[in-house]
Amino acid sequence: MIKYVIKSLAYSAVLFVNLAAMGQTSNWKAEWIGLPHAPADTNVWTAYHKVYQLKKIPKTAYAKIATDSKYWLWINGRLAVFEGQLKRGPNPRDTYFDEVDLAPYLVKGKNTIAVLTWYWGRDGFNHKNSGKSALLFEAALGNEILQSDTTWKALRHPAFGHSGPPRPNYRLPEFNIHFDARHDLPHWQLGEVSNGMWLSVMSYGIPPVGPWNHLEKRPIPLWKDAGLVTYENKRDLPAESTGDTIIAKLPKNISITPYLKIDAPGGLKIDIRTDNYKGGSEYNVRTEYITKEGVQEFETFGYMNGHEVRYAIPEGVKILELKYRETRYNTEKVGVFNTDDSFYNVLWKKSYNTLNVNLRDAIQDPDRERAQWWGDAVILLGEMLYACDGNSHLAIQKAIRNLVDWQKPDGVLYSPVPAGSWDRELPAQMLASVGKYGFWNYFRYTADTAMMHYVYPAVKRYLNLWEFGDDGLLVHRPGGWDWLDWGDDIDAPLIENAWYYMALEAATQMAELTGHQADIAGYQEAMESIKLNYNRLFWNGSSYKSPANHGVIDDRGNGLAVIAGLADRTKYDAIKKVLENEFHASPYMEKYILESFFIMGDAEGGLARMKKRYSNMVESPLTTLWEGWGIGSAGYGGGSYNHGWSGGPLTLMHQYVAGIAPDRPGFETFTICPQLGILKEVHCITPTVKGNITVDIKRTDRGITLSVIIPPDSRARVGIPRIAPELSNITCNGKTAVAHEEDHDYYYFEVGPGKWSFALF
Repeated sequence: MIKYVIKSLAYSAVLFVNLAAMGQTSNWKAEWIGLPHAPADTNVWTAYHKVYQLKKIPKTAYAKIATDSKYWLWINGRLAVFEGQLKRGPNPRDTYFDEVDLAPYLVKGKNTIAVLTWYWGRDGFNHKNSGKSALLFEAALGNEILQSDTTWKALRHPAFGHSGPPRPNYRLPEFNIHFDARHDLPHWQLGEVSNGMWLSVMSYGIPPVGPWNHLEKRPIPLWKDAGLVTYENKRDLPAESTGDTIIAKLPKNISITPYLKIDAPGGLKIDIRTDNYKGGSEYNVRTEYITKEGVQEFETFGYMNGHEVRYAIPEGVKILELKYRETRYNTEKVGVFNTDDSFYNVLWKKSYNTLNVNLRDAIQDPDRERAQWWGDAVILLGEMLYACDGNSHLAIQKAIRNLVDWQKPDGVLYSPVPAGSWDRELPAQMLASVGKYGFWNYFRYTADTAMMHYVYPAVKRYLNLWEFGDDGLLVHRPGGWDWLDWGDDIDAPLIENAWYYMALEAATQMAELTGHQADIAGYQEAMESIKLNYNRLFWNGSSYKSPANHGVIDDRGNGLAVIAGLADRTKYDAIKKVLENEFHASPYMEKYILESFFIMGDAEGGLARMKKRYSNMVESPLTTLWEGWGIGSAGYGGGSYNHGWSGGPLTLMHQYVAGIAPDRPGFETFTICPQLGILKEVHCITPTVKGNITVDIKRTDRGITLSVIIPPDSRARVGIPRIAPELSNITCNGKTAVAHEEDHDYYYFEVGPGKWSFALF
């Protein structure tokens, strides 16, 4: 058996300066505090209270707050943080903390600090349980320090409890919310509770101390909080319940916490859930509210997502208000894509809507798991780089750091992470993650060299786990879950070798960038072996098909061969015929198949297949894209109707249709080479680390106009499509211009910052 040995790196202190450690805060003064509970206790809600006398209001008053698992913060009765804390953790041992400016909420004199914590007490696919409910709070108030210690008071909030069945599926650490208003403490945030209810807290020590260990500052922003707003169909909502379920409409699929204000007798049960309660075929979260006597209001703290909220309110209850609060990852949409074909406009919009729902504690599946599957994250990463502001880069950085910081001692990478109840490797997803479309793609768009220095040792260790057989190709690595894609007719050797080839390509570039030139020869030798033997053993003259595949031709493997660069141009016509007739991929792999059309210069074919594959999703009234080509039993993996991996067309529209892609990392130089296919008009805005790039294209029978705006400190190579042989006259900003270079497809111009308007006629 041949094994291409990639020399192992020593774990030197210099090379393995943990980026997570850079976010850690030492010299804590605050103590972890809490009320003792049994190790098996779950779904624990604890209210904390502290009064502090402030002589002077500081300009800034940053508090560092941590708990397991979530918290809500009030200052002087005003809500300052709605759902703080990230799920554990930055690595298998440690914990995140939030940093919050309290200054806008403080007053001179008496200040009341109130914190409600929610401890889940169990692992999930997206959370590692610490095993203990506690709070850490430290605020710098000018020259004074307010810190959690044994002078704080706490109580178990008596209104919260366990719901009846059904409960969230085993992948989720969250519980349903059960709130009995008859046991509520209406003004506890101001310290107003019955005598004797406040208890003295116990100190569990000053960080770093187990089970929370070291603390890393939250690397992503606190949620964007839209406040309480009315439903779309407010006018149609009843003033008194008839006992039928009330359907409250949301503007689109978003993440929300429902609210109600009612007049009711005590002891009635109200059920609150969304239409997505069983998204992906598994129960997620809902709320049970038990009424008290009289007028009352309640907002559930467990976020849900969907297109509508369903309130099951008993007959006769007077409904005074129904509202909701949208909370979401704090990034804004900057990217724009519009064309003369509304199909692609709707597809872009639904891709973005899906992305919005998929961002939270991590880049995540939002329904049955809320977990960071890295195959999904790779596709969402591309969408964020083309559609969102710079805050989205923080989510990508967190995801990358999580993946390498949870690497097993033997070098295995796995996702989803963070996780407490999952540790199985999905080899093909890991290759996609560390390779050309994962880590290296992030670098191409951001020029974040520090991140590449950080991840390279982990990438190298992982690639070194793979072995080659006597045929010069990979020995199949099943990992913990031998999964390449949903669907049938999967040609595993084609897919696996292509992903590894692209991972080697990225590792070669990382090694060059980070000064590990000695590793490059091993990578290149392995790449040469794959390319030679892939074509020798898999190409049959009309398609790629491995000897082990006795079924139909796999569109996935043939598409990957193109984007990996394993297929040369002489094979493109044959591969296009395959991709025009074979449709086996799920939306996960479809992105790469569609991209292969553009790489082969067939935008018309790529757009046609995109329309064929996504027609049901685009025509659906649902505002997000699905996990499979159908929903529920007609889909894959449970049939979720919001799945980030389906949004790959958004990236392709910017990168290929508008033609915007970095040449040098961080858009120091980039290309604008549109591939319009049958489209006549395109308007596109792409955010970059240099600023926004704008492209406007209009094509008629008489010619084409192309206007671009180039951001500061960058240069672009603009390609004017050669749409007809008889059109060869070009103007730039109204003056006759001569191309710097031309080929069969484009006239090329090199331009700097500013606005440039070209016309070909």
